[in-house]
Amino acid sequence: MRTGRSIQILALFVAIGCGGDDQKSVIPPISTGDSSTETGGTNELSTGGAFSGTCFTSDRFNIGRGIYDITGSAAELGMMGYAVIEQKTAGIHMRLRSRAFVVESPCNGKRLVYVTADLGQVFQSVKQGVMRKLVATYGATYSDENVMIAATHTHSGPGGYSHYALYNLTILGYDQQNYESIIDGIYQSIVRAHNNMRSSTIQLSAGDVLDASMNRSPVAYAKNPAAERARYTSDVDKKMTLLKFTATDGRELGLLNWFAVHATNIGNKNRLISGDNKGYASYRFEKLKGTTYSSADTFVAAFSNSNEGDVSPNLWGVPDNVNDFDRTYTIGNRQYDKAYALYNSAGRVVSGGVDFRHAYVDYSNLNVAAQWTGSTTKKTCKAAIGMSMIAGSTEDGPGVSFVSEGLAYDGVTWPYFTLVPEDQACHDKKVVLLPTGRMTPYPWTPEVLPVHIMRIGSLAIVGVPFECTTMCGRRLRETVGAELQSDGVTDVVIAGLANAYAGYVSTPEEYSAQHYEGASTHFGPNQLPGMQQEYSRLARAMRDGTSVSPGPTPRNLINNQSSLITGVVFDDKPLFKEFGDVKTDAAASYQRGTVAAVVFWGAHPRNNLRLQSTFLEVQRLVGSSWVTVASDWDPETKYQWARDGVANSLVTIKWSIPSNATSGTYRIRHYGNWKSGWTGAISSYSGTSRSFTVN
Repeated sequence: MRTGRSIQILALFVAIGCGGDDQKSVIPPISTGDSSTETGGTNELSTGGAFSGTCFTSDRFNIGRGIYDITGSAAELGMMGYAVIEQKTAGIHMRLRSRAFVVESPCNGKRLVYVTADLGQVFQSVKQGVMRKLVATYGATYSDENVMIAATHTHSGPGGYSHYALYNLTILGYDQQNYESIIDGIYQSIVRAHNNMRSSTIQLSAGDVLDASMNRSPVAYAKNPAAERARYTSDVDKKMTLLKFTATDGRELGLLNWFAVHATNIGNKNRLISGDNKGYASYRFEKLKGTTYSSADTFVAAFSNSNEGDVSPNLWGVPDNVNDFDRTYTIGNRQYDKAYALYNSAGRVVSGGVDFRHAYVDYSNLNVAAQWTGSTTKKTCKAAIGMSMIAGSTEDGPGVSFVSEGLAYDGVTWPYFTLVPEDQACHDKKVVLLPTGRMTPYPWTPEVLPVHIMRIGSLAIVGVPFECTTMCGRRLRETVGAELQSDGVTDVVIAGLANAYAGYVSTPEEYSAQHYEGASTHFGPNQLPGMQQEYSRLARAMRDGTSVSPGPTPRNLINNQSSLITGVVFDDKPLFKEFGDVKTDAAASYQRGTVAAVVFWGAHPRNNLRLQSTFLEVQRLVGSSWVTVASDWDPETKYQWARDGVANSLVTIKWSIPSNATSGTYRIRHYGNWKSGWTGAISSYSGTSRSFTVN
């Protein structure tokens, strides 16, 4: 999450008033996400763990996959990620999707669900809402323990779906419509996966994605021990780990991969909904495989995120609102290209069963043993964000000009804030700006958060509800791998932004530098050691086949929400015009590589989100029939909405004509829904451009 000017200024006011190279290891090496890391290992496999006996050699799984629309309001809803009040949705570049996989192991009868959603964050509210619907439908089949929901971390989606105040602050509150569209879309993707399970095999491949990422906080990264840094050839994890799912009858089912990079090629001046680089990579692979988004049984390509906390895709500098989409395609294509190569390589067949462990931990009051702190038993802190958070990250979107990264507390009194001495002492180098954990009547950020590990054969998936930096992820993978290697785990991946969200987590050394990531590490310098302690505990239980205590129950704040977001009162149009009429028509002809554009008199898209549908179609005349060749989820189209006067809406539809477009006759259609100011009734409408030729 990037901080924008609006949240920075608001936070200041609130704070003032707030009191109180290749791996070389013994057989087999644990894969920790970077091809240059070295990890010790052993070939002695446990005979008492979860996968003893036939599960070690079983390579058959029952696998289902599903995809569903989760695009929210395409107009006048604050966008989630950059925290800029002025950045509100005004159209669609690409629709957002939830991509779900159900994996069941016949050898031990367990199943798990893994979801990658085109969202900025999967807030705790999302996991709670999805689980309510799943339990109502399937009873005890699905639970917190065997369902993991992760975000791609796009910064170009609508917000207002958290139940915690900090994340709704710049959205101007909670938005029920967007929340419900996300919850139902994720649920529907899981239902589809549940209903089309079939006997399948899984292959695992891994390789480096080059020229797609950079470390945006090299100064903080350099604080890590030199010996530790020397184990790696890069200050970011370049490795992509990919699972290929194939039915035993030969049908290609889909893929799931993990690669660490922020989805921030599109900057904070953009107002079009988009999945950014990861959404585009998924789209390209699904288009290649003929995915039908309306189908309940179709190929699904999920590009999941990982330990992206300090990893930027902006190799060319800060997004400039001119080249953002082209750069999105470039970084998306580089992920797509590696995924394509890995998918078509002879991957290692995955064998073993399915397993999982899950618990909740109160990170605001966790005792961390000396084994993990390196000295004595220490504690985590009540949540707070630091002064350097409002500086933003220069590479992805800088913050206020009068604050810079690296503002570390040195014992000097800061006259601008009323600090809680206990918090400042606990947070050490962090200059406490906003004690989110002490806000009333409820904390502004969650303190009870999930610890979650899933296992598919030799692969362990570590679900983290934070933005974990590169070295944070490496340490966490090694911690889990050390416990599970003797039970046959050879690969460990971080599933970032999973199940809940509460800012960042950096290493204690990076934390001391108080760059953006350290200042955004909510629970103080011992947060990562505390995580290592808790994930190690879960991993041991998984290895030994024992259960774990579920831990404290997180708050459910669904009935404690407020909002300043206004709905649609009514839609209007000019006299003698109808909804869907053309204001500015297409030209008579276009060349490939140019842009066709049409402006319609339309209505507010909030009247109907048109989920699993579209606001536009580009159609080509084939014989006597019009055939749709592009919709609002295709990146060559842009649906743009603008208010005209009090209640009129202008809808501009642009089609960037592909260089390989078939010559012929085309037209552009727009679909929408308008609201009556007299009755409140919502009615559909459509409009059609003139026919034009493409040569």
